[in-house]
Amino acid sequence: MSRDLIFLALALFSWGVGESMFFIFQPLYLEQMGASPIGIGTILGAMGIAMAVAHIPAGHLADRIGRRPLIRAAWLIGMVACWLMALARSLPILIVGMLFYNLTAFVSSPMSSYITTARGRLSIARALTFISSFYNAGAIIGPWVGGQIAGQFGLRNIYLTSASIFILSTCFILLLKRQPIDQFDHTEQTIPGRFDRKLILFLGIMFFAMFAMYLPQPLTPNYLQTVRGLDFAQIGQLGSIAGLGLVIMNVSLGSLKPRLGLFIGQLAVLVFSVLLWQDHPYIVFCLAYFLMGGFRVARLFITAMVRGLVHQSRMGLVFGITETVAGITVILSPPLAGWLYSINPSSIYITSSILISLTILASWYFLPKVLSPLPPTSPGNPTET
Repeated sequence: MSRDLIFLALALFSWGVGESMFFIFQPLYLEQMGASPIGIGTILGAMGIAMAVAHIPAGHLADRIGRRPLIRAAWLIGMVACWLMALARSLPILIVGMLFYNLTAFVSSPMSSYITTARGRLSIARALTFISSFYNAGAIIGPWVGGQIAGQFGLRNIYLTSASIFILSTCFILLLKRQPIDQFDHTEQTIPGRFDRKLILFLGIMFFAMFAMYLPQPLTPNYLQTVRGLDFAQIGQLGSIAGLGLVIMNVSLGSLKPRLGLFIGQLAVLVFSVLLWQDHPYIVFCLAYFLMGGFRVARLFITAMVRGLVHQSRMGLVFGITETVAGITVILSPPLAGWLYSINPSSIYITSSILISLTILASWYFLPKVLSPLPPTSPGNPTET
């Protein structure tokens, strides 16, 4: 593994510890600050808007000015936003901090481009899943620590601890080296990887798949505490189990063909929804959370698949478009989840189970028709930034 990927892995590991400490408890903290279930869903949906709007500009800028400046900017903004959330004394200030924090989601496409370029002999899917497993390894530790802090000192102190950890993570990210910019040779007669109907169809299929998989997640901590009677420590333990499951799936599935990896990720989230549908012993909820990581695994395989549909010079832009499509699901799913929760909390899991089953069938049928190798082209002359 190259020097840059080592520093990126360390930054992701420490960020994973800090983010996962508070992320699983965020719906509970919003509830504690006075938000209703529908209000929580609406707030989380609004956070999704912040996540979605920044991806395409960030991907385009990554292709034009380089990936490192955007990665650094995301880490710095995220660190400041976490301090704002930690110091917030009212719901509006907390929401402002969450808004700025979610804006840092624009780092996804530049970081995917950075990893893809620095991967060496690794396949795209293996590089993405392997490096992301460091974040997920941190996410094993964070929720358990967060649960202990919440149980003894209150939810607000989780944010203070996370913000301190983010300082260390930012120091690692500042050590990354520059990468060359890939420029397309415009003297070529054909423009490979244009945004044709195949790419649009692919993104449409992925939108519905991601929507179905994300729907059961936003209000599950509230569901487990209010309906199933779990405490902060148990919910934190479930978050750590989710991180463990994600690491194991990343490492074990990274060498699979992307379409098969996507199918397994979808199937894992389907089982997660089915297990939460009814009341079960705590050990069953542990199994469900172990499988919940299939959502993020599926996203990585989607990124690996879409890379084959575009030219190298447009890699950042198309990653940004893909992340925006995924981000729109984060806008639309939480309000629907909040509405379903207000009617019947279990209806979230019934609805998502049906939708995931349908999208599995659609993905398995349509993707072979959509995915095809990109014809070889001249990559142009790279310039360093």
